[in-house]
Amino acid sequence: MPEHVSVYQLLGMTLLALVTVAWAIGLVFMLRRGRFEAALRRTGHILPALPYQRQVGPRVESVELTPAEEDAFAGLVRQLSSGR
Repeated sequence: MPEHVSVYQLLGMTLLALVTVAWAIGLVFMLRRGRFEAALRRTGHILPALPYQRQVGPRVESVELTPAEEDAFAGLVRQLSSGR
């Protein structure tokens, strides 16, 4: 043991090294477990808590305009396009 290093510094460094090794082992364990759980999810199991998602969007809705409404809309389009 070097003369200029106290016992507390040596114990602190040893404890820090042990905590670092334990943290790294825990991190590796968590990452491997997460990868395993992700692989289980990819097998096609559907989570029952999530609602069913539709594969298509809603129907397209349309409204028939009267001739007066068509004229008003055309006038609005002309007014907005001429403003540029």
